Amino acid sequence: MTVSATRVALLALLGLVVATPRALADYPERPITIIVPFAAGGANDIVARILSEPLAKALGQPIVIDNRAGAGGNIGMGAAARAPADGYTILIAATGLAANPSLYPKVPFDPLKDFVAIAHLAYFPSVVTVRPGLGVNSLSELIAYAKANPGKLNYASSGVGTVPHLAAEMLKLSAGIDMVHIPYHGAAPALQALLAGSVEVGSMSVPAALPQVKAGNLKALAVTGRERWPELLDVPTLGEAGFPRAVAEAWQGFLAPAGTSDEAINRIAVEVIAILQRPDIRERLHAAGFAVVGEGGEALRSRIAEEVVKWRDVITRAGIKGE
Repeated sequence: MTVSATRVALLALLGLVVATPRALADYPERPITIIVPFAAGGANDIVARILSEPLAKALGQPIVIDNRAGAGGNIGMGAAARAPADGYTILIAATGLAANPSLYPKVPFDPLKDFVAIAHLAYFPSVVTVRPGLGVNSLSELIAYAKANPGKLNYASSGVGTVPHLAAEMLKLSAGIDMVHIPYHGAAPALQALLAGSVEVGSMSVPAALPQVKAGNLKALAVTGRERWPELLDVPTLGEAGFPRAVAEAWQGFLAPAGTSDEAINRIAVEVIAILQRPDIRERLHAAGFAVVGEGGEALRSRIAEEVVKWRDVITRAGIKGE
């Protein structure tokens, strides 16, 4: 089977509109910009840069990374929503696309109306951690401790409205416990605060916490994902610990402005999903702390629609306000 035929077959498998090999070749004709709504070095930026080089080769055009950080990602996501729907602007979005409309009084985009989903790329969970000196060795013990000492436990996260913060608040609501949130500007200072004993509990991304857990400096009690994390196979999920509705994962996906042609969406989707099947790309993403998804736009759109409702409920019940 030729390369073109393989790509058309993959489009059909994904349920996308099957364009002819010639139509696929018509697009793109100039460089494509990927808007990253966060600063360089963050999760979205890492995924975008890992994919940009092979995607540029597959499309035959340069890929330009445009970091537009600020307002919890709202600036970059708003810019992407207002970009021309010509197939030459892509947004790499994360969970904030679904959560921010409930966190902030006004955002410059509608997560479902202003974008068309291209592909669900990757995800990673958070992990609930404590210092070994706390004397807590399981999530059930933490919950018992919190119930016996309401409001006396402080927990660190990488910031208001981040997935680790939302995950911890969802756990608090599910378990009926009271812990005080101490937000930090990023995972590194949150981790340092926990290691220094400024807080007793940490809710942070697995990639950030993993080195300290492996070193024995932190005790991992539960991961917030649907499945156990490969490097933490002895750590249960929240579902296994009795809270199946408290799943929280930070995800990454490609979207384009609403109205972008099927030709452009299909071409990018088929190339990206093919790239995500490559062992070298999967290994690079895994080494950076991501689990590969590699599904089409329908899967991403379903996830966004589901999380708009889920995070609205958590944010409203917990009384969270964006900063």
